[in-house]
Amino acid sequence: MKKVREMLCKHSGVFVLSEPLLFQPLDIRGVTLPNRVVVAPMCQYSAEGGYPTAHHTVHYGQFALGGAGLVIIEATGVTSDGRITNGCLGLWEDGQADALRPIAQFLKNNGSIPAIQLAHAGRKSAMQRPWHGNGPQTEEDQARGDDIWEPSAPSAIALDDGWLAPKAMTAQDLKDVRDAFAAAAVRAMNAGFEVVEVHMAHGYLLHSFLSPISNHREDEYGGNLEGRMQFPFSVIDAVRDVLPGDFPLFVRISAVDGIEDGWTLDDSVLFARALKARGVDVIDCSSGGNTAKPTALGPKRGPGFQAPFAARIKAEADIKTQAVGLIRTPQLAEELLQNGSADLIALGRQLLYNPSWPAHAAEQFGAAGNFDDWPQQYGWWLERWDKSLQAMGETAQPQIGDHYLNSRN
Repeated sequence: MKKVREMLCKHSGVFVLSEPLLFQPLDIRGVTLPNRVVVAPMCQYSAEGGYPTAHHTVHYGQFALGGAGLVIIEATGVTSDGRITNGCLGLWEDGQADALRPIAQFLKNNGSIPAIQLAHAGRKSAMQRPWHGNGPQTEEDQARGDDIWEPSAPSAIALDDGWLAPKAMTAQDLKDVRDAFAAAAVRAMNAGFEVVEVHMAHGYLLHSFLSPISNHREDEYGGNLEGRMQFPFSVIDAVRDVLPGDFPLFVRISAVDGIEDGWTLDDSVLFARALKARGVDVIDCSSGGNTAKPTALGPKRGPGFQAPFAARIKAEADIKTQAVGLIRTPQLAEELLQNGSADLIALGRQLLYNPSWPAHAAEQFGAAGNFDDWPQQYGWWLERWDKSLQAMGETAQPQIGDHYLNSRN
């Protein structure tokens, strides 16, 4: 770390680094990411019947304009009853792919690689939108027009007191969901997405099969670690089979449950090795979520608090990893890449706060000159703005939110 920090010497507002890894391309199968900055999937709870709205178009488009290399569309239900809320995106019918296509094309046209996260919420489905409580639906939610449905899960274990009791999935249910993931992957390709991520984290269906906290099955899909991994493996095999050989496949996992007797980091290393053998290219390393509480139970929150998960999985499973979790500064992002903790850096709320974080980071590292990497509609203005500021003895270094870019606390 010390050596990396010495490389990141600050001089006149710019952190001098000859070749920051953050802005080096990365080849994954047949796709070249222009840089290592990833927009983590963040649910917007603003879809209508699983279809995107104008909000999604503007929301995702801003990240391409801001310079992110990879933009992952939020958790997208492979079935209607696999959505987290009534406001979640879906990809269970062709019309939804048609509606998502302009978003994917806009991302591509503006220099980002479009990706999508395919998901099934399992026992955490049919819940409230977060601004209405982020818990089980109430009469007020249904009065607002939201539907409620029976969740499904590996076992008939409710998430917590007061939550809907899920249906334990039958063999036919498992086949239907597996086929739905594969069909959604085909639709994702048809919509123009160039990377697919399968969601196996945060207590949703596939994570709930992995964890002994939520999987009490006595058939071949439960019991010991090998049994609990079988259904997630079958989903990955089905998705990989429909994707071309040059098409990248990511998996997001909760590296730990953060609960006694739950899923562990040792389990994640073994799981990642097996996923690599099945054709997975990147493990996206998050944590927690297999309770009624929010994600990231376990390690104390702090800058890069989940990066050690990515580092260990990368080292011991010999697979590319994506680090996520309070990585707020370009300097920390670069440190994690330089020290080999991860291959990709995913940002979430930091990009909501500042969608142009990647472009600002490139300016701080001196990796962009004359605003060449900005959209030409912006760069044309900003280059002249910068010259005017220099003539006044000022700088075009970003001023709004500097304390978020330059502080690691």
